[in-house]
Amino acid sequence: MAGLAQQVENWLLRAALGKPSVETIFEKLCSRLTGIGIPIARARLNWPTLHPLFRAEMVKWQRDTGAAELEHFHHQDTNSDAWQKSPLRYMLETDLPVLRRRLSGKGKLLDFALFEELAEQGYTDYIAFKTEFSRPGVYLDDRISGIFVIWATDRQTGFTDEDISVLQEIQLTFALVCKSIIQTQITGNIVETYLGPQAGRSVLEGNIRLGDGATTRALVWYSDLRNSTRLTGSLPSEEFLKLLNVYFECAARPAIKAGGDVLAFIGDAVLVIFPINAETDMCALAKGAIEGVAESFRMRDAANARRRAEGLEQIDFGIGLNIGDVVFGNIGVPERLAFTVIGSTVTEVERIEKLTKTMQPNVLATGEVAALMPNRWMSVGTHALNGVEHPVELFTPIGMEAPRLRIAAE
Repeated sequence: MAGLAQQVENWLLRAALGKPSVETIFEKLCSRLTGIGIPIARARLNWPTLHPLFRAEMVKWQRDTGAAELEHFHHQDTNSDAWQKSPLRYMLETDLPVLRRRLSGKGKLLDFALFEELAEQGYTDYIAFKTEFSRPGVYLDDRISGIFVIWATDRQTGFTDEDISVLQEIQLTFALVCKSIIQTQITGNIVETYLGPQAGRSVLEGNIRLGDGATTRALVWYSDLRNSTRLTGSLPSEEFLKLLNVYFECAARPAIKAGGDVLAFIGDAVLVIFPINAETDMCALAKGAIEGVAESFRMRDAANARRRAEGLEQIDFGIGLNIGDVVFGNIGVPERLAFTVIGSTVTEVERIEKLTKTMQPNVLATGEVAALMPNRWMSVGTHALNGVEHPVELFTPIGMEAPRLRIAAE
C-alpha cells in the first residue's frame, strides 16, 4: 500500500499547483483514500481562519454522500458547549499531535460525548492528527495555526496499523497543500475586508503601483454622520466607537446588499460605488439604490428605538447620490497606498450630501440618478455646490422627505 500512498501524495502536490478549494481537494482525497482500501466512513478537516465573521472553518465528508460540505464557526462559537467538550480542544490544551480512540470492541474508550455519539451511529474507530504551521503573527491567540484532520471508520475491526501508517504518511503533504490554499484564502479575506471586493480583486490581480487604475462610470453613494464633533467630545471613546459602528451598519449594510462596493470609511463618512458597464442593468441599479436608501433609514429608526430605551445618543445621517466618471485606482506614496475613487463625481456627491445638513431632505441626488426612475424622485430645486462651477438641480425620493431627525447639524 506504500506505493499507492505515494501516488496519493503526488496527486496532492499536483492538485495544489492549480486553484482548488479546500473542500474540493479534501473530497477528492477522501475518495482516493477509500479507493486504495482505507475504510474511511467519516472525515473532518478543521482549521482556524482570519475573517471578520468566522473564527474557524471545517470541511465535512461522509462516505454515504461522497460530497464535502464547508461549515463556518463564528467568533462566539469558541465559548460553545460543543467546543468546550471537544476532543480537539483537549488536543490543543495538552499539545497532542495524535488522538486515537477505539469506539467498539476491545480497548473501547468513550471519554468524550462525541465518541459516544459516533459509537451509537456505528463507527468503530477514530483518529485525529494535528499539524501546526509556523505562526505569521499573534492573531490566532491560543488557537493552533495549522490543521486538524479527523478520520473515522465503521469497519468492525477498525483501522489497521497499515491504514494508520498511510494516513500519517500523507498528513504532512496534505498539511502543506492546505497551508498554501488556506493562506491564499486568508489573504483574499483580508484584502476584501479592508479594500472591498472590487478593489481587493484589482490589487490581487497586480494593480499595486502608484497610479495604477482606470476611469470607470459609477453610481456613487456618500453618507456622513450628523453631529459627530459634539459626540466625539461628549462620549467616552469606547461609546463613540460603538455608536459609529451602529451608524456604519445602517449607512453601509443596505448599500452592500444592493450591490455596492464600500471603498472607504472616511472618519465618520461612507463612500460606496456601484460600477456601471455595458452589461449593467440600470433598472435594477436604480431600484437597488433607492430601496437601499430607504432601508438605511428604516435601520436607523430601529437602532434609535433601541438606543432610546437604553438612554443612549441618537444617530442621524444624510446620503448623497451621483452618477459620473470616476478614477478608480491607487493614490498615496509608493510605500503606503490607498485604493479608492477620485474625480469631480466624488467631489460633487460629497458637496451634495453636505446640503442635507441644512435642507429638509436627508437624501439628495443629481438628475442623472433621478432619471433612472423619474416616477420615484421629485425636484427640490437648483443649488450651488461649494467648489463646483455650475449650480445643480437636486432631487429627493418621493415620500422620503420626512424621516429626518432634528439633531443639530455641524
